[in-house]
Amino acid sequence: MTIQTTYTQARAGLAKLLDEVTHNREIVIIQRRNEEEVAMIAASELESLTESAYLLRSPANAERLLTTLNRALKEEGEPRSLKEIRGEVGLD
Repeated sequence: MTIQTTYTQARAGLAKLLDEVTHNREIVIIQRRNEEEVAMIAASELESLTESAYLLRSPANAERLLTTLNRALKEEGEPRSLKEIRGEVGLD
């Protein structure tokens, strides 16, 4: 659920809003008079969104990731340990 607030209200209750954003993963939209609205999200959420956007930027990589996700959701394939995967790609 998104929290909508004004700049004045946000300033008055900043600590509470920061807790909502970080503890409950809420998104806060701050409305400003005669200016564009601003969204406040947890830094870890922003990092995750940025990384996802980067990984999906390449059409080939996006297709691989989405194919793998669909296979995982259908529970296709055999589970493998991290050790097996690391050995497979030469990271032992």
